[in-house]
Amino acid sequence: MVPEPVKAHQFDKTICVAMTGASGIQYALRLIECLVQANCEVYVLMSKPARIVMGMDTDIPVPARTAQVQSQFSEMYGAREGQIKAFGQEEWTAPVASGSGVPDAMVICPCTTGTLASVAAGTCNSLLERAADVVIKEGRKLIVMPREMPFSLIHLENMSRLARAGVVIMPPNPAFYNLPQSIDELIDFVVARIMDQLGVAQSIMPRWGIED
Repeated sequence: MVPEPVKAHQFDKTICVAMTGASGIQYALRLIECLVQANCEVYVLMSKPARIVMGMDTDIPVPARTAQVQSQFSEMYGAREGQIKAFGQEEWTAPVASGSGVPDAMVICPCTTGTLASVAAGTCNSLLERAADVVIKEGRKLIVMPREMPFSLIHLENMSRLARAGVVIMPPNPAFYNLPQSIDELIDFVVARIMDQLGVAQSIMPRWGIED
């Protein structure tokens, strides 16, 4: 028998990180960095509003095209070849559009209330919405991080509908018991909790009552 060819790189998990047009894109950027360091393959979905927010909330150059998202993030986070893959919002041939290419998990971070409503309704009008729909139907973990305050009854009902479907509702709420000294530490607290939910090892934040 002819042996199967050995893949150039083996990754522990495949995680889809989707960014929408809510404030808080720093959480997603740090999450991508940590997933790369943890030897995960990362699929990146970035809406046009997310790019606008990136330009407003950070001093990082905003990639204009999907190919630039992939190359820029790969360079920023020292990703290996093929470790980060970015897909456009109408790229229906992307693996995340089908149950046969479903990732191990998906995080929508941050999640606008509009995206929250679309995912709850199963509209699938963009690749991001379709990817979330596929993750739910295939029984994989979907983490939705709504960034809004206060929540209206409409928002809460959409969250409740998704929670009943098995979606993890995880607003990016940092804690202060670890006496954070910087914004980066607040971001790391949230990202560490996401990593825990994904089942990906992390050492950026100690665990309550276990680690000093």
